[in-house]
Amino acid sequence: MLFELIWLTHSPGPLAQGRGAMKGRRALRGVFFGGTPLAAPGNVPWESVMESRVKFLGHSLHQQLVVFPLGLLATAVAFDLVNIFTDRPTMALVAYWLIVAGLIGGLLAAPFGFLDWLKIPAGTRAKSVGLMHGAINVVVLVSFAVSWYLRIDNEITPGVLARVFSFGGAGLAMVAAWLGGELVGRLGVGVSDDAHLDAPSSMSNRPARETVNAPPWG
Repeated sequence: MLFELIWLTHSPGPLAQGRGAMKGRRALRGVFFGGTPLAAPGNVPWESVMESRVKFLGHSLHQQLVVFPLGLLATAVAFDLVNIFTDRPTMALVAYWLIVAGLIGGLLAAPFGFLDWLKIPAGTRAKSVGLMHGAINVVVLVSFAVSWYLRIDNEITPGVLARVFSFGGAGLAMVAAWLGGELVGRLGVGVSDDAHLDAPSSMSNRPARETVNAPPWG
């Protein structure tokens, strides 16, 4: 029978509160099979697979970029709704250009997410969740791309089909966003291996396992 275990190696320092993390402790994840501890799939240490492969200013570049297409495409749908209820053509024109910007943002964010996914060990739930997250996001971009194409000659009067694709893409984007949250918040992908509540800034070039004093207003 297969069991997932968490080994904790202690080092001096007080315990942190919240998030289930502890100051001065490192969680080393492994697999226990038949009483024999094993490494992560492929004999890759877990500590080397959790953090993002591509970073900017100490944080995952994909996580920083993905907010732009999500926000732009969601706002495009909002302007479409305003256009439907107010019959103001300017709102549809704004939605058209928001879709263009969102598609560009999605194309910029996707490669870095794919690079992070390649680093996740095969045979893990994170690998399959990441695959679903990426695949659904591809469908989202394709849906909005079709919506954009159908609007090219009708920027201010988009047809029903154009809106069906954009609204459907927005619904799928919510599913993809939840899966992205599952990857980070539940499965720890893209999270610093030694993360805790009083870790130093990612821009400090200090390891996350160190501790800094909280500001007085905290």
